[in-house]
Amino acid sequence: MHRLILLLPILLAACGARGPDVPPAFRDTDRQIYSNAVVQPAQILGEWDQVAGFATPDAGGCGPGRASFAPAPDGLALTARLCLNGVTETFDGTLASLGPGRFAPRGADPAGIGQPWWVVWLDTNDRTLVIGTPSGAFGFILNRGGPLPPDRLAAAREILDWNGYDLAQLRLLR
Repeated sequence: MHRLILLLPILLAACGARGPDVPPAFRDTDRQIYSNAVVQPAQILGEWDQVAGFATPDAGGCGPGRASFAPAPDGLALTARLCLNGVTETFDGTLASLGPGRFAPRGADPAGIGQPWWVVWLDTNDRTLVIGTPSGAFGFILNRGGPLPPDRLAAAREILDWNGYDLAQLRLLR
């Protein structure tokens, strides 16, 4: 009986482990995440290339994604093909505004690409956009106007780190 009591904490810890159907969290969800409240939807209109995203070491691979934002009668239209944790995820529909710098793809899987998208950074010239999720299930960097320069990559990494993301799991997509 005393052996069972000694093993009980180990057994309970094993029960709390993530199963295969629980998505990983790439950020420490005990830390605050901040959205950029001054970003206006018009600033993100247009075509964007995905240059980075988070993935576990055992995740598959996919190439860089793309996202296109356009005006819509009820907000923003989004057409996206993104690499999220090594899997290509797509969406074609509208984004619901959840508040300043916060959006959610309407009708998308709420456990996947349909999670709230928070704009955690947009550079001053609207060329690099960093999206995070409060759950930490994904985060990615979008860029437009050519390759992402080292200074903007460094700034994007700092912002992701500030918001609790594990930079060791950030993968550049080429």
